[in-house]
Amino acid sequence: CGAQHVHLPPSRHSVLKAASIHWTGDGVVSVYLLLPVAVLNPCSAMDYSLATALTLLSHWDLEQVVSDYVYEDASEKAAKAGLLAHLTLTFAGLCDFNYHDGGICKAVAMLWKR
Repeated sequence: CGAQHVHLPPSRHSVLKAASIHWTGDGVVSVYLLLPVAVLNPCSAMDYSLATALTLLSHWDLEQVVSDYVYEDASEKAAKAGLLAHLTLTFAGLCDFNYHDGGICKAVAMLWKR
């Protein structure tokens, strides 16, 4: 019963390194979202920053799900295209909400008042 070594091709090794970088960035954005800056300084710049950060975080997480569970090239391309369309509409919706309604900060403040 000797130790078994796993040999990864160079392309798979770069994917694993990219996943490591992904989780570092994911943690940074998560910490950013946890900061109460939006509550202390509700303004349109913060609303659009939150819209960008939420969309980016969703993109990273959902792209990881696609890369982990979709194996065929054609299916992966279709899933990534659908993901891009979904996230584009999400960002557009959040920006529309910020422009035409009170914005994300005010919406969260209204939820917390109840």
